[in-house]
Amino acid sequence: MRLLALALLASPAMATELPAPVTDDMYLPVDRAEAELGQLLFWDPVLSGNRNISCGTCHHPKFGTGDGLALGVGEGGIGLGPERHVGDKDIPEERVPRNAPALFNLGAKEFTRMFHDGRVEVDAARPSGMRTPMDDEMLAGFSGVLSAQTMFPVLSQDEMAGHYSENEVSRAVRQGIITGEGGAWDLLSQRVAAIPAYRQRFEAVYPEIADGRAIAFTDISNAIAAFIAFEWRSDGAPFDAVLRGAATLDGAAARGMELFYGEAGCSGCHAGPFQTDQDFHAMGVPQFGPGKAARFETHNHDVGRMRVTGRPEDAYAFRTPSLRNVALTAPYGHTGAIAGLSAFLRQHADPKAADREMVLDVFLPAGIGRGDDFIEFDTPGTRAAVLAAVTTPPVSLDEADIADLEAFLATLTDPAAQKGRLGIPETVPSGLPVDR
Repeated sequence: MRLLALALLASPAMATELPAPVTDDMYLPVDRAEAELGQLLFWDPVLSGNRNISCGTCHHPKFGTGDGLALGVGEGGIGLGPERHVGDKDIPEERVPRNAPALFNLGAKEFTRMFHDGRVEVDAARPSGMRTPMDDEMLAGFSGVLSAQTMFPVLSQDEMAGHYSENEVSRAVRQGIITGEGGAWDLLSQRVAAIPAYRQRFEAVYPEIADGRAIAFTDISNAIAAFIAFEWRSDGAPFDAVLRGAATLDGAAARGMELFYGEAGCSGCHAGPFQTDQDFHAMGVPQFGPGKAARFETHNHDVGRMRVTGRPEDAYAFRTPSLRNVALTAPYGHTGAIAGLSAFLRQHADPKAADREMVLDVFLPAGIGRGDDFIEFDTPGTRAAVLAAVTTPPVSLDEADIADLEAFLATLTDPAAQKGRLGIPETVPSGLPVDR
């Protein structure tokens, strides 16, 4: 399939016009001092139960604000990125079931749903203005969904909290004591408040803390959210220059743009200024790993959005990721089961045809692989159900089309966002090691 036209802006060959350029008013305001406080907290392992994992361990700029792994390794992990592994001790009780999502542009107003299944989302009908797995009364004080999503990794025993016998935070989590005096959030807040440099910064940023209010976990979360919004705003890519009329694309990138917004139909889901419709779609991504299950469940399934809504029509649907900086965020899919971008493009174009030839070759860090990681992929009934949920029509792409699409997607890489605006601090107030 080849397109004959080589337009740089919308043309009759394109099914839709190009999106409007990104503007400042698309983002929530950020206080620089709050973001700078959040930078230190984001990189400080003090927020993990065993003081050995920071937010940046699994969301590192070296790996496109992910971790370079199919499925992350939090507690029990040693090292950074693809070199992270598990030793002979402290083996995770439960595996992280989904790929670490990228953090680009999460401060934009249209990002109202978090996580692959959207289980944290804006909901004006609820008293808190948000819907999460937590009760509404637990959401008071969070500045929004970007802040609220930070509550979950610190409570996950295999992401950041640690295992039951290892520390006071993990013990509180296991006992279900999250809020209130002695709860997991309170214990983490006390750790931070006990560090003079943090106390001084919180007092400078939040006047009510300067007036004597104790530092709350929501203050920590709000600062981290401000940092993420500031650090990884991404609207300085070559494609942004095209949308602003300051540049043009040529060659493979121009052909790829026409395919993306034309015959290939990519913009049907990857719409808008951030290349996402913020909705959920079943795309037949192969199931790999432990699946998403409650502690009392023993299956390896992951039905995606259906776990949130309970609606059968949402089975195996996952949130459309933004494609900003997508060339940096491998591996791909909610399970990270597809290592390369070209392979992922082929799978997305025609999931059913791709499945017939697919052989999963997923990198597993040393000490983490289990025999049942592939059980769902090797079960014909599960694979058939995953593929049956796909409703998008197949698209025929040849190798030249794939190369052109990759060339276009590379124009979504923003050097400033790739590096980060504040960067990785040399040290953090706790004095703990920083993952650099």
